[in-house]
Amino acid sequence: MTKFKTRISNSSTDSRIILANDYNSVNSKIVLQTIKNIKTLHKFLCGIKLNFHVLLPLGKKEIIKINKIAHQYGLQTIADIKLNDIGNTNQVTSKTLWDFGFDAVIVNPIMGPKSLKKIVTEAHKRNKGVIALCHMSAPEAKLSYELNVKLSKNQKPKPLYQMFLKWAISNKVDGIIVGATYPKIVNHCKKIVGKKLDIYSPGVGTQGGNAKKAITNGSDFLIVGRTILGSKNPVRTAKQLQSASASPASRLGTGLDA
Repeated sequence: MTKFKTRISNSSTDSRIILANDYNSVNSKIVLQTIKNIKTLHKFLCGIKLNFHVLLPLGKKEIIKINKIAHQYGLQTIADIKLNDIGNTNQVTSKTLWDFGFDAVIVNPIMGPKSLKKIVTEAHKRNKGVIALCHMSAPEAKLSYELNVKLSKNQKPKPLYQMFLKWAISNKVDGIIVGATYPKIVNHCKKIVGKKLDIYSPGVGTQGGNAKKAITNGSDFLIVGRTILGSKNPVRTAKQLQSASASPASRLGTGLDA
């Protein structure tokens, strides 16, 4: 098996859109709806992200089924559980996710670089990916991710997201989450990371993020959920976003059709 970063790159030849398959409420039809989304929208996607609250009610067989079908349609699958615990708990959790068929996991690096390094090391042994939070897209994220912190008395205070960025680079994660709603921060991070890791940007559309600005400022992938799932025509919206992410000449301007 090739590395996750290679697989997601190969999957993104025609699109850099990752569907955030997140719903406000989860019912008995969530598996069927997810499979329908994969079959209907896969041409315009490179991956699909499943959030913690969607995974919780599902059984092992159901999750494996979703992952297998996504892979059949050429999509990479990401478990968005924002993993954040002591080393042993992280290891057991991530192993379970790999056994379920996920290609990557989103983690919260708040436990520090040593904890992050262990997750990355174990993931890479199985050619799986680790995507670390750097600066989330929600408006309230600014309060914590831009909080000035320092690790020693002699160190100058710096925003928390910059510390997370440093840890991500030093521990060789595969990507970081930086909200499309903060294009200047996307740009700052891209200038530092270059091609060392990819930037995954949620928040396009519903949260106010702009596809064109995110891509222009350095986002490698756009994570889009409600803008597609809540659209009157999800296929058309996904296709528009695909065009926005595929090539500079065809990127979108300010808005999307509902």
